[in-house]
Amino acid sequence: MSVVIHPHAPHAHTTSRDLARNPMIIYWEMTQACALACRHCRAEAMLQKHPRELNYTESRALLQQILAFGAPLPHLILTGGDPLMRPDVYELIDEAVSLGIEVSITPAATQNLTRAVIEKLRSHKIQSLGLSLDGSDATRHEAARGVQGCFEWTMNALRVAGELEIPIQVNTLVAAETADDLSAIYDLLLTQRVMRWSLFFLISVGRGKTLEAVSPERGEEIMRWSLAVARRAPFAIKTTEAPSYRRVALETMRANGMPPEAIRRSSVYRGFGIRDGNGIVFVSNTGDIYPAGFLPVTVGNVREGDLVTTYRHAPLMRSLHDPNTFQGKCGYCEYRVICGGSRARAFTHTGDALESDPFCAYEPVRGREAYT
Repeated sequence: MSVVIHPHAPHAHTTSRDLARNPMIIYWEMTQACALACRHCRAEAMLQKHPRELNYTESRALLQQILAFGAPLPHLILTGGDPLMRPDVYELIDEAVSLGIEVSITPAATQNLTRAVIEKLRSHKIQSLGLSLDGSDATRHEAARGVQGCFEWTMNALRVAGELEIPIQVNTLVAAETADDLSAIYDLLLTQRVMRWSLFFLISVGRGKTLEAVSPERGEEIMRWSLAVARRAPFAIKTTEAPSYRRVALETMRANGMPPEAIRRSSVYRGFGIRDGNGIVFVSNTGDIYPAGFLPVTVGNVREGDLVTTYRHAPLMRSLHDPNTFQGKCGYCEYRVICGGSRARAFTHTGDALESDPFCAYEPVRGREAYT
């Protein structure tokens, strides 16, 4: 699964939205079907769709549930598997757009992702395209993706989307197997027309259990490197499942003498507070509702329940909205409101989504006022 953020998100203040009531982003795993065999796939995608996949009528009903959030509406990310393997994908995109829901998509970079398909996505008013690039060359990328030729298909899709002026987010896995290649991937992206580069720090779920995460210390090195690179990059750089990046960014901005108002205007600050289950919610191909794609705890199902009510009132969701419910050092850290740690990683390591994120090396001092 690739991860895309609303193309206008860097310019949208989360403070204008009550994240406990209206998520910023809804990820909808349209199908489990996919032609790739990525080593870190959260969905453990298969060649065939799940027999209980939401059908067309149920999918339209899901869009109506999203509409019920009211203004400001969430941004809908179509993911999978490969959402292009659903024959009704374009009809559902049209339905969402007609309801006023902005839609982005994260297709699998297969030989079927042709120029004609990308042009069709643009004609159906897709807001942005998400593509994954996990290596600076074919050998490295295809070692992660499991299919020969997908590096060429990815680069071709990047070029075509750039030519068509479709905003592109490139997602790159950060794991022990890819960390030393990040600089070369960045150099490669400089040759493309990219809107945003998202560094996804490994969560060991699905097939990702076979990969090795970087250490907390190495993770902070990568975060500080990406912050330095972001100052000169022609595209935005963000992280996924590494909210401690916000603490690192804040520490860096303060150390550089940036005044509070300038910090609050920065693109990093505008993402403060968004985390698994707070500003984000995930709907699986069978309708199960999760706080996030990498936090596989079911809090409801859109077939039997209501997405809005579940997001706002399910017990786990209510706890995830409030960082004061978090356990261990995440519960008393002064950065708990703007960061809060990866709830998915906490669950993976402890079985409790409210526990501390083991990836964060920071040791907070009890009693300090929360930074908001």
